[in-house]
Amino acid sequence: MTTSLADHLRSLPDESLAALLQLRPDLVVPVPADVSALAIRAQSRVSVARALDGLDQFTLQILDAARLTRNPDDATTATDTVLAMATSGPQPPAPTAVRAAVGRLRALFLLYGPEHALQVLPAVDEVSPYPAGLGRPAAELDPRTAALCADPAKLRRTVLAAPPSARAILDRLAAGPPVGSVPPGALQAPPLGAADPVLTDPTNGGAPTGSPVRWLVDNRLLVPATTGSSTASGTVELPREVGLLLRRDSGPLGPLRTSPPPVAAAPREPKAVDSAGAGQTMEVVRNTEGLLEQLADEPAPVLRSGGIGVRDLRRLARTGGLDEPTTALLLEVAYAAGLLGELEMPGATTGRYGADQQVLPTGGYEVWRAASLAQRWEQLARAWLTMTRQVGLVGRRDERDRPITVLSAEAERAGVPATRRAVLGVLADLEPATAPTPQEVQELLDWRAPRRSRGRDAAHREVLAEAAQLGVTGLGALTSYGRLLLGDLTSTDERGDDPLGVHADVESGEPSGAARALDALLPAPVDHFLVQADLTVVVPGPPEPALAVELEAMTELESAGGASVHRVTTASVRRALDSGYTADDLHDVFRRRSRTPVPQGLTYLIDDVARKHGGLRVGLAGAYLRSDDETLISEVLADRRLESLALRRLAPTVLCTQYQVGRLLGALRDAGYAPVQEDGTGSTVLTRPRIRRAPPRVSVTTRTIDPLAAPKLPMPRLLGVVEHIRRGDAAARAARRAPAVVRGGAPGLGGGPVPAHTHSEALAVLQQAVRDKALVWVGYVDAHGATASRLLKPVSIGAGYLRAEDERTEMLHTFALHRITAAVVAD
Repeated sequence: MTTSLADHLRSLPDESLAALLQLRPDLVVPVPADVSALAIRAQSRVSVARALDGLDQFTLQILDAARLTRNPDDATTATDTVLAMATSGPQPPAPTAVRAAVGRLRALFLLYGPEHALQVLPAVDEVSPYPAGLGRPAAELDPRTAALCADPAKLRRTVLAAPPSARAILDRLAAGPPVGSVPPGALQAPPLGAADPVLTDPTNGGAPTGSPVRWLVDNRLLVPATTGSSTASGTVELPREVGLLLRRDSGPLGPLRTSPPPVAAAPREPKAVDSAGAGQTMEVVRNTEGLLEQLADEPAPVLRSGGIGVRDLRRLARTGGLDEPTTALLLEVAYAAGLLGELEMPGATTGRYGADQQVLPTGGYEVWRAASLAQRWEQLARAWLTMTRQVGLVGRRDERDRPITVLSAEAERAGVPATRRAVLGVLADLEPATAPTPQEVQELLDWRAPRRSRGRDAAHREVLAEAAQLGVTGLGALTSYGRLLLGDLTSTDERGDDPLGVHADVESGEPSGAARALDALLPAPVDHFLVQADLTVVVPGPPEPALAVELEAMTELESAGGASVHRVTTASVRRALDSGYTADDLHDVFRRRSRTPVPQGLTYLIDDVARKHGGLRVGLAGAYLRSDDETLISEVLADRRLESLALRRLAPTVLCTQYQVGRLLGALRDAGYAPVQEDGTGSTVLTRPRIRRAPPRVSVTTRTIDPLAAPKLPMPRLLGVVEHIRRGDAAARAARRAPAVVRGGAPGLGGGPVPAHTHSEALAVLQQAVRDKALVWVGYVDAHGATASRLLKPVSIGAGYLRAEDERTEMLHTFALHRITAAVVAD
């Protein structure tokens, strides 16, 4: 006699129910009302598919063995029967491995019941209709095929008589799946060996003398799936008995592998792997900062359909010296990390874009720049691991044949974080510094989770390529700091006690283990540089944040890398003076920071530019130009390069123009002069670059790593959920014992207590129960309008409320009298 899943769940202790909820967290979202609701949800197709997706290949094969060995009468199987089928092949697995797989399936309740009468959830057959890649029994397909399969000797002779092209089709379908598409006209062509020749059909492998598919159908080895009354096109199915016969050499379940396939590559030198990865992290941070600076100087407009246009992507890639895929990856990661955002620009629409938004750095970018190199990389790597963006789709066409652009909604894929975690998890489970090939990684994924990895080869290769570009891997192997970062994120996700990331370690201010490990591999930040005679400045390592700010203000970057090279020019010195530095400040910076003597040419350059700096003063007229040097004013007035400004002399030392200050300043500087701007009082106006930033954005690193997965709760909370389910189950049983009138139905016609049909009668029953201290079934309408019933012991009635003790929970409750619909004294 079989037992329903709900009854089986009710018989379990609380710890076993909590273990089920821990293995299948989707069952508690939302919390089931009672055990019956939990059983219905556990048998649903979506929940069963989630459970199957997390199983490895061997466990799925053992589940297929349980499905194939079910008794036709009661649809049950036994552990010993499953073990017999699993060990019937030429290379049988260990019986302990088979029993362990059965235990995993029973823990997930894909199999339930005692070992001698195991039942398979019906939804398993709906999710995976062909167990072990075998078709349906011949009796369910065709009576004539069933008659052939009933004679094993005749079936074997028919299979042996199949021509080579037909046998190839049989072997392909026997490997699974057992269903194949039939080319149009294949079943109308003469079979192999027929007298009437037909044209060669390269689709199904037919020879000029006939069709192998037609031969197999005529000999009852394949059964066509009819569509209406026609079998001209559609599918054919290989009966289960024929598939088992063809698998006689490999076993009914096919080759069984109890452990993942081995990796042929030998481990590399761990130090070389970490060094290669650390060098790439420096490039990632530098290139990301360069892209963000470009967007700060020239923000990219947002397209009508969202995202950054192809022209802007090419501009950023060309200016940064990167290829377009790498540029798209860094922009997506920076956006996910909260370093990029959109700024509303009312009235700034353009004809081509038609948008009033621009993409530029956020306020968080300044905080990011001030952090150490390792912490900056960690923020980017965490954002990449948790962002739901598939960057490999950028540049492709969507279903409407439109290009998918950077930051557009079309690149959103909710399952990408789980894919990244799966691929990096394969590398993390190998011996440190092991670099498998992409094909070996795919084989490992196919064994670990075959249902999830099916058809995702391209996405897995994209993850490996992106991990190498971001420095998570080095020389094809997972780096030591990448392993720590992945372990940190995985442990946080499995712990489940902080699903919203409120207490994330990255916000505590302390460097994580991954940041500390990477920091030990990177060259120490330097606070000095070397000034050479040709006015180049060599920084022998990554500069400290304060030094980086000074170099940005005073020099021009010529080459970047582990050691960067800058150059001091007239324009760079003038830019520093414009931003508020004085000549003495510049001399002090070079004297304090340089480990080599400051060249005399650099001192002369600073003094010469400073002497000319501010010799001309610009104000508003449109704009005016004044100077204490009358000769200099005359020189400017006579300069033909400035004729377009239409300068006019107002006084011996004052000129004016109709154009604005910005254009006047630019034209004078282009002509080689060094003017400064002044305000209405004659004070110098400092021209530091105006920094525009987008509104702050929350980084994706604050959320769980897999947005599709249900939050994993700790065991104490799961036990609380189980207690809630038990209470709901008890309430449901109590409600079923309530009289019909209390439940909202018609009163019984037999004997028993007479219910109160009106509100006044119900009130009288409750008053009598208060005096007699008797138990009463009370029906009422709750705040949501639903009818409910409880077995209560009334305590008091007054002020329009009934105070009563719940007999089941022994808790005191208050009920509004106008919501009570019926009252019946309990037996």
